[in-house]
Amino acid sequence: MNKLISIVIPFYKYVNYLEDCFLSLKESSFKDFEVLLVCDEDAEDSRDLISAYSNYLQIKVISLVNASGVAAARNLGMLHATTPYIYFLDSDDYVEVNTLHNMVEVMNEQDIIYGKRAHTWNKRANYLANIETKEDDAEEIEETDQVKLTRLEKYLVPYEGTDIYEQQKLYYVQLLSRKKIGKISVLSNLYNTQFLKENNIVFDETFVYYSDVLFVLETLNHAISSTYVIDSIYVKRKHNDPINYPALSQLKDDNRFFERIRAYEQGKSLVNDKQLKDSLDSKIIKYITSAFARKLRRSKDVKWKELYFPVLVKLSKQLDKDIVASKTKFSRSLIRSLQEDNMDKTLKIIRRKLVRKKLKNIVRKKMNLYKLAYYHIFMKLPVKNKVVMFESFMGKNYSDNPKYIFEYLATHHSDSYDFVWVLNNGTKPPFPTKVVKRFSFRYAYYLAVSKYLVFNVRQPLWYRKKEGQVFVQTWHGTPLKRLVFDQEEVTSASPKYKHQFYKQRVDWDYLVSANDFSTVTLKRCFMYENEMLSYGYPRNDILYSSTIEDDMIILKNKLHIPLDKKTILYAPTWRDDEHYDKGKYKFTLQLDLDEMQKQLGEEYVVLLRMHHYISDAIDTSAYPNFVYNLSNYDDISEIYTISDLCITDYSSVFFDYANLKRPILFFTYDIEKYKNLLRGFYIDMETEVPGPLLYTSNEVIHAIANIDEISLQYATRYEEFYDRFCHLDDGNASKCIVEKVMFNK
Repeated sequence: MNKLISIVIPFYKYVNYLEDCFLSLKESSFKDFEVLLVCDEDAEDSRDLISAYSNYLQIKVISLVNASGVAAARNLGMLHATTPYIYFLDSDDYVEVNTLHNMVEVMNEQDIIYGKRAHTWNKRANYLANIETKEDDAEEIEETDQVKLTRLEKYLVPYEGTDIYEQQKLYYVQLLSRKKIGKISVLSNLYNTQFLKENNIVFDETFVYYSDVLFVLETLNHAISSTYVIDSIYVKRKHNDPINYPALSQLKDDNRFFERIRAYEQGKSLVNDKQLKDSLDSKIIKYITSAFARKLRRSKDVKWKELYFPVLVKLSKQLDKDIVASKTKFSRSLIRSLQEDNMDKTLKIIRRKLVRKKLKNIVRKKMNLYKLAYYHIFMKLPVKNKVVMFESFMGKNYSDNPKYIFEYLATHHSDSYDFVWVLNNGTKPPFPTKVVKRFSFRYAYYLAVSKYLVFNVRQPLWYRKKEGQVFVQTWHGTPLKRLVFDQEEVTSASPKYKHQFYKQRVDWDYLVSANDFSTVTLKRCFMYENEMLSYGYPRNDILYSSTIEDDMIILKNKLHIPLDKKTILYAPTWRDDEHYDKGKYKFTLQLDLDEMQKQLGEEYVVLLRMHHYISDAIDTSAYPNFVYNLSNYDDISEIYTISDLCITDYSSVFFDYANLKRPILFFTYDIEKYKNLLRGFYIDMETEVPGPLLYTSNEVIHAIANIDEISLQYATRYEEFYDRFCHLDDGNASKCIVEKVMFNK
């Protein structure tokens, strides 16, 4: 039975992306289509997936022989298409449920029906979950779409009085005028098969990156009828792992530059309409004055001056004079200097522009001045061999592994080193040390001159390691949640996390591990290649202190916690998808404190300790003498010592707390979401953690009331857990790390 639409999907690799693509078609409200899957290599790893979805979709697998690339795959798909319309879908993308249905609803033999593209870093399940949370704002979303349509009107002005058909004006604007050359795409468009064949419109297979440009321009040349469907959404998925799973747009290749120029030149010769030619001129001018200008000035790669500059000199002489004259003063000056083939003048113009931009940035944000000093002054200073710089949780507190390494050094080797602590909260360490604020002038200075840097989180993105510096990355926990390259995707606030991490981990000379499990896991998920220090965690040294009983009493008195009450530590982690901004996460307390106080208040008090990423201030003023909010207390390791039992969820705190062999409860009210949509876990929460999974406040209260019974029930599992994850901790981790790093023992 003939279908209405052929969906052409080029497939090269990354079967995990293809599954989302197939799933979106399976769940599409429109069913009258065939899938033409064009494989650019042996699809051995995708056969099971194809077989499974063949039960729901009409899939025809076509092998691409003696050719390669997206252009060749799409051409082959078009050759096999026998339907009235063709829709191009990349194997790493997907469509919304009603995307195809909404296009078919307006179908009336048009040459082209086109929708819009949405961009996401997320797999389909998370994308749909995000859409659901916006359902209450449906009116606002509709209004936004209408505003966008209204804004498009200004782009239509140049077409007034031309021969372009009225219904095509919006098509010209949507598919070409508003986009950079690299963003011009056939995706989200439904093409009339007969229209493409009659006009012999195919993809130029000599292009790897820009074959879409000429294809779209050809359709602009020949199309007579077109319709825009604003609610027909094509979801373009960006790859958050450009190291292992790069998208075509993320590949680094010299040919990309030459292809861009060739696409412009061939495109300009292809179109007859002056507005389209002018549009292409504007695009290439934008590229020259932005991306190319920055690379020419900043890149150390000689190709920008020796290979690319002469090409743009020649191209600049082909630009329409009126279009050049309509641009900014900077753009006009830069194009003129190119036309004169004057490299020195071109660099001078770019330098002036960048200096003005830097000055504006400095006025707007002081940190930009400090970074400028870091790069141009401090990086030229020699490394100070006695200086050790410490930073814990981005300067938020005096804590964690860096604290205990520092205190060991300060106690045993104070004459050999000078110490610098990064602290923003006014804390003064108990030993002589310079204190600097993060992202201050002095911070930039010590980041450049310190011999040793001891951090428990990643260094600033702008840090550049100098020869002679030694970077000790202590990290901050045994991983339960999948990290970095073990994550399928990043749902936190920085989707570029993997790429940034890959660049930063190269600077680490040492990475500290709490146990053998972490040694293997961190090396893999960080793609870490330097030396591991598998000595246990310095922050756990305090848990093996011979004075722990006396220290507990001192700390309880300091925090005004009653000595006659047992203590419950509640230490939840942050949720990747609930955030205000990068590193600032939302949190809603799910524990029923009223009921806890009512049932447990005679015997217990609650110590609340939020993750340092959580920005929400939890109001506990209604529970005096029952809830003690210690979220701002520097060191959670000290809080462990005064806690009789611990409640957590997916935080790594229980790996450390288990060293005390005290009861642990897991309040995992959203475990299915966390496990399936967000991170996933390294261990089986159901069978391996040293305590019960609890899903309601009542269950938590009941477990606390029967904690002796719970402890007995989980005793064997607790011992197994302790042997696996606490076997390296013995109170000497700080000593071992110092002797290895500082003295090579």
